[in-house]
Amino acid sequence: MKWLSTGLADLDLILGGGLQPGSAVVVAGPPGSGKTILAQQICFINATAENKAVYYTTLSEPHSKLVEHLRGFAFFDPAALGPKVEYVHLGDMLRDTGDNDLEPLINEVVRRALDDEPVLVVIDSSKMLRDFVGDHALRMALYDLTSRVAHSRAVLLLLGEYTPEDMQTGVEFTLADGIVQLSHQSREPVDRRGLRVVKMRAADHLGGTHTVQITTQGLQVFPRVESLLPHDVPAKGERIPSGVPGLDALMGGGIPHGDATLVLGPSGVGKTISCLNFVAEGLARGERCLYITFQDTMDQLVDMAGTFGWDFAAARAGDQLVISHVPVGDLDLDVLASVIRHRLTDGAITRVVIDNLAEMVHAAREAERFPAYLRSLLGVVRAAGASLWVTSETRTFGPMEEPLVGLMFLFHNVVPVRYIEHRSEIGRAVNVLKMRNSRHDNGMYTCHIADEGLSVGHRLHDLTGMLGWSSLRD
Repeated sequence: MKWLSTGLADLDLILGGGLQPGSAVVVAGPPGSGKTILAQQICFINATAENKAVYYTTLSEPHSKLVEHLRGFAFFDPAALGPKVEYVHLGDMLRDTGDNDLEPLINEVVRRALDDEPVLVVIDSSKMLRDFVGDHALRMALYDLTSRVAHSRAVLLLLGEYTPEDMQTGVEFTLADGIVQLSHQSREPVDRRGLRVVKMRAADHLGGTHTVQITTQGLQVFPRVESLLPHDVPAKGERIPSGVPGLDALMGGGIPHGDATLVLGPSGVGKTISCLNFVAEGLARGERCLYITFQDTMDQLVDMAGTFGWDFAAARAGDQLVISHVPVGDLDLDVLASVIRHRLTDGAITRVVIDNLAEMVHAAREAERFPAYLRSLLGVVRAAGASLWVTSETRTFGPMEEPLVGLMFLFHNVVPVRYIEHRSEIGRAVNVLKMRNSRHDNGMYTCHIADEGLSVGHRLHDLTGMLGWSSLRD
């Protein structure tokens, strides 16, 4: 079966391939959730002169206002109005309808569907039909509508401000081939919109609530990464250099290819610089790298790298380095996962940096969801054949606590970097706490920030208290 694309690749993925010709799909949601924008966006993307889209309105806003609201969207084409996308008002027909009689309206919609062979038929709002007829008449009318329009192979979209209670008992939902539920959640500092496929016959759709954003490009959907099941890629057995001088020797010759490495440490200890080391090493080897940052902007990272002699500006200009700065206030887990997933699609990126995880967890405000999210995100990166370098913040003073309680097992390698007091001076120490399926050095080593970035120094002897048992002594 040839599916009708929504024009949004990620929405097609969520729907299980797109919209099935001849199907009836209910799009439900409260005001402001994006129902009308989504339906019109699909109309303008798919309609042609031969197979137009017909958009029926009942007693909603006037067509002039409806069209005026579209002018700010990139998908809107004024030249398509009429020849490709036709708006039809059903208000007069509803006013003149007899008690419990929607037959004239249904006959009009069906006639146009069979005669004009549109690719898409939209009724906005179908819920308003309930105001004119009883339950039995509505059931018969909608049965006639969905079954007869199906013969035209047009996709029928029924839009309405249906509540969750309506979805449990409404006749629209028993007759529909698909149900798409949109939501609008008030949440500071930024409200959140979502999309959930409740039902889609003959399709392997993705479960869960997926993030929705409305921009000048129209409605955008970002799949929930937990609903994706990436195929794990077997380890290649080779090791890649970390770029941090002296660290590879502690890690048995480098980082196993495809591993996720977590660098823990307090503010200012050198975590971001270790990210620059990791990326600079990849660039020097001709690899393509992706850097996700929540705090430092692109220009700040480029300037920081320049102080160590690394020309990240040239790498960005040559598309060898991709830097995505996601302000903490705008952070959404699904949007971030989609950015990473799309960047990894062609398999060209081999190194990924996320700096840092603690900011990500705090800004996302989805603590219950985060373990499953992080597991899925790491799987997406690994399935793409890339190696991941992640940082996370710990406290500055006192023993280093575990900031990711219950989640450390998700990372193949864990490298803590911390401050130490040594003969009345503040220094830095590093050790390899964990490496999965790999031998590594268990010693504690000095480290410092020098011309080559973060660098590992000599081994510390007779040092104790690092796990919080006692005061430090040498």
